[in-house]
Formats: sequence, C-alpha cells, structure tokens
Amino acid sequence: MFIVQNYGVAVFFCIITMLCWGSWANTQKLAGKTWRFELFYWDYVIGILLFSILSAFTLGSVGDKGRHFLDDLHQADPANIVSALLGGVIFNAANILFSAAIAIAGMAVAFPVAIGLALVLGVLVNYYASQKGSPVFIFTGVALVAVAIVINALAYRRASTGNQKLSSKGIVISLIAGVLMSFFYRFIAASMDLDNFELPAAGKMTPYTAVLVFSVGIFLSNFIFNTILMKKPLQGMPTGYAAYFKGSLPTHMVGVLGGIIWGIGNSLNLIAAGQAGTAISYGLGQGATLVAAFWGVFIWKEFKNAPQGTGKLIMAMFLFFIAGLGLLVYAGL
Repeated sequence: MFIVQNYGVAVFFCIITMLCWGSWANTQKLAGKTWRFELFYWDYVIGILLFSILSAFTLGSVGDKGRHFLDDLHQADPANIVSALLGGVIFNAANILFSAAIAIAGMAVAFPVAIGLALVLGVLVNYYASQKGSPVFIFTGVALVAVAIVINALAYRRASTGNQKLSSKGIVISLIAGVLMSFFYRFIAASMDLDNFELPAAGKMTPYTAVLVFSVGIFLSNFIFNTILMKKPLQGMPTGYAAYFKGSLPTHMVGVLGGIIWGIGNSLNLIAAGQAGTAISYGLGQGATLVAAFWGVFIWKEFKNAPQGTGKLIMAMFLFFIAGLGLLVYAGL
C-alpha cells in the first residue's frame, strides 16, 4: 500500500485535506438552489463510501509495503472494526447537523462555529491520546485559530446588521455539531497502528481499511439519522424517499462529488497521521474554516453589503488563521 515516508509530504496531504474539507460544502450550496439538503446528503454519503472503496482497492492494495486491504480487513480485531464504525456513526451525526446548519444559517456561520469548535476540542482530544509534536506550538496555534474564529463571528455579526439575519437556531445546531465532530477522529485513529503503518500490529488496521469501515458506519447510520431528519426536518416541510428518486442525474452527481471531495481529504489526512501525529494532522485539516471563509468572502460575496470596517476584521481573521496553522506545522518539525 502507499505510505507517507516524511513529514513534508504529510503536511502537504493535510493542506489538501484542508482544501477538500473547506470546499465540499460548495456542492451543497449549488444543489441547495433546487434540492433539499436532506436529499443532497444521501448523495454526499454515497460519494464518501464510493471513494473509500476505490481507495482501498487501489492505493490500499498496491506495492510491497504494509498489508494489502483484503488481508488487513481479514485480520482486523473486531474491537477495532467497531471503533472505526463508531467513528463513522459519530461523524455522521455531527455532519448531518452541520449540513443542516449550513442550510439554515449559511457557510459564514456554520463553518467558524462548528468546525472552529471541532478544531479546538479535537486537537485537545487527539493530543491527549497520542502526544506527538510540541505542545507549546500546538496549543499556541490552536489559540490563534480560536481568535480567528471569534473575529470571523464578529465580522458576520456586523454583516448581519444589513440584509442578513443571524440565525440563533443555526448557531445552536452548529455548536452541537462541533462538539460531536471533535470526537469522531479519535475513534478511527484508535483502530489503526499510528506508529507503524508499514508493519502494523496484529489486529490493527491500515488507514485504507479503517477509512472504508468508517465510511460504512456513515452509510449505515444514515438510514437512521437522515430518515428521522426527512420525517422531522429542522427547517421546512417533511420529505421522503420518493422525492429523492425524482432528482435528476446532474443533481445527484453534485452531491456525490461533494462526498468524494470530503473523502479525498479524510483519506489523505489519516494517511498523513502516521508521520504528523493525530493532533497536528486533525488540526491542520480542520483549518478548513479558513478555506470556507475564502469561498464565502471572495467567491460567494457573503460580506458584499457589510458595513465599513468589516474588511479589516476579515483580514485580521485570515492573518490569525494563517499564523495558527503555521505554528501547527512547525510543531511537528
């Protein structure tokens, strides 16, 4: 299987993760013009599962290093399989709420609140479990990112005095999603031997196997979580599976593309975790808020009608984010 051999490549993979995790929501924004987010989310989950299968049978099954996917799955300890599955269930609960928050309050609120909170709590959780990297630089970097998140929230509040309305429901849902999101990574990481991907301990899984099991957990739990949300939506009228199957192929493919984009980021992040450590790898990946802010500010023009002075807050937010992520990178050197 393909294994990252040095820290520089690991950081590069984490940056790609950040780009993917910060960009997939654009597909929901595009589909949301004509498509309920609950229906979009089914395609998104299918996209995640499809990419994990493709990854397992390609990068996870080539080369002479590490265990090939099928061999690895066959020897995996049931407890580790359950751990990765549980990670998928927790992630799905968090992400479906996060998607609801995007639909209700927009990317400008959902990303800084949910993903920002997930970054701060997730780094703490993952560093406690696997203490790799300088704690001073890791936690200073997280503190700077937290400041950037607060500045982002202030900028949005200024913008909301115009023609936008701040959604308290969206904020509450984002907070719940962020807390749940901070824990999923630990469960999938616990199912792998992070110290040796080339010769992993018996019963532990390689990243490719763990990602596939994790994705199955997302897919299976979606029959529960999304069905409930379709029947009792947080916003709008109930919908059903009949509406899903009435969607056009291009509409479905937008959601699948969103899942593939997120799945690429997730796989690369876990492959990088062996070299970078889970706290740094997860923290850099969740810098996705910076990417989402870029999309919101420069592409979707979400702050177009904001009062004078908001631009300075946005610039400060970007600077604090970049400084914080830079410290996270330096922490592993």
